[in-house]
Formats: sequence, structure tokens, C-alpha cells
Amino acid sequence: MNPRVEPLPPEQWDGFLTRVVEGTGPYNVFTTLARHPALFQAWIGFGAALLYGTLPARDRELAVLRTAHLRGSAYEWAHHVRLAREAGLSEAEIEAVRGHGHEWGADDRLVLDVAEEMHRSGDLTDRTWQALCARYDEPGRIELVMLVAHYDMLAVVLNTLRVPLEEPPRDAAATSAGHAPPRVPPAAGG
Repeated sequence: MNPRVEPLPPEQWDGFLTRVVEGTGPYNVFTTLARHPALFQAWIGFGAALLYGTLPARDRELAVLRTAHLRGSAYEWAHHVRLAREAGLSEAEIEAVRGHGHEWGADDRLVLDVAEEMHRSGDLTDRTWQALCARYDEPGRIELVMLVAHYDMLAVVLNTLRVPLEEPPRDAAATSAGHAPPRVPPAAGG
């Protein structure tokens, strides 16, 4: 499918997008959303706050991958598989996030249940909420709910705008560069 909104070509990047790309690579999610500079700048800070938040990386990536799968976001899935590996998920676990048989521990199952319930109903059952209360402190509960909601929203945006996956890197140096949203660059105008 062709993109509904084309990623900005390098000659149209402003200073903010240039700093983001220098820290991450020219990912289409950034070069597409940067067509709305004010919204992009606000979003990148929020996304970075969630990506570098207080949740264990394993929990974060389980939640993101399950959300990406449920929303059918190939882009989100592709970019978070590497982060999931770095967070300690095995290849079998990553594949099992798609719903293929796997015996998840209680902590992992809780994170997956949160993603599934929020996707299905936009809410959590009282039972799941009580399990969250037993596992996470109040900021952790808020962060997990916001993380799932954010990546659900982002998956919808990526799918709707038809943001294309980047071409595979042509050399080993590019392959090792990986992907992670940036630490927040200086504010606009800087």
C-alpha cells in the first residue's frame, strides 16, 4: 500500500527532526509525523517518557508487541521486536505474543491481559485492576495503562496513514544501528 502521507524528504527536515533522526535514524514514523511539527514535538516527548519510563523493559515490550499484534500494526511490531529481544524476550516468547501457545508466568500474563482487555473494551476488569494493584505501585499502574493506550493510538495512526516500513539496511553498520525513539531533543526553535 502506498502511504497516505509521504515521509518528509531530508531537504525538508527542520532542526528538531534532524536532531531526532541523528539520534535514531530516518524512521518513517518520525519523518511522517513531522509533517505536523508542533504535534510531532509534543508527541516525541510523550513517547520517549513512556519508552524510558519506570516499567521493566520486559513488561513494556510485552505490552507494546501485544498491542501491535492486536491492532495489526506491522510497523509497530517490526520496530519493537528488537527492543523485545534486548529486554530479554526469547524468539519463542516474541512469537507467542501473537497468541500462539505458551505457558506465560503470572507477571507476563498480567501484562498481556492488560493489553488485551484495553484493546477489547477500552477498560480493565476489576479482577485485572486488583492484580495490577498487587504488582505495581500507583505510578506503575498509570504508566502501564498509558503505555498500552499510547501504542494502541500510535498503531491506529500508523495503519491509517499507511506509514511504510523502511527498506532493510544494505550494510552491517546500518543493521547494528537499530531503533529506539530518542531522548527528547531541545525544544522547538533550538
